[in-house]
Amino acid sequence: QVQLVESGGGLVQAGGSLRLSCAASRRTFSHSVGGWFRQAPGKEREFVAAITWTGSTAYYADSVKGRFAISKDNAKKTVYLQMNSLKPEDTAVYYCAASTSLGLPTTLASYNYWGQGTQVTVSS
Repeated sequence: QVQLVESGGGLVQAGGSLRLSCAASRRTFSHSVGGWFRQAPGKEREFVAAITWTGSTAYYADSVKGRFAISKDNAKKTVYLQMNSLKPEDTAVYYCAASTSLGLPTTLASYNYWGQGTQVTVSS
């Protein structure tokens, strides 16, 4: 089992920035794809970003491309999500996830482990 713990959420004004962190409990996380998803009230959980286990390749949802950046520090067993130019529509609970699938999966079913989520609220 891999336990994932997110941190870094909070309240920020539109145009501001936040950095989310996701710390894993096991070294095997270093060989997993790291992903971020989000779920707004009344909506389904959606893909935000994913990064390969080496950290060399990332993929983003169109809605965050150019504003968010995902990164991975295998030595620290941590995945980060740097969020810039935040908009009110970015308000959601953000979840970290880990996948043993090949490539950069974007579907919920492709991820084996999930964190408990951290709230991000962007005020206008």
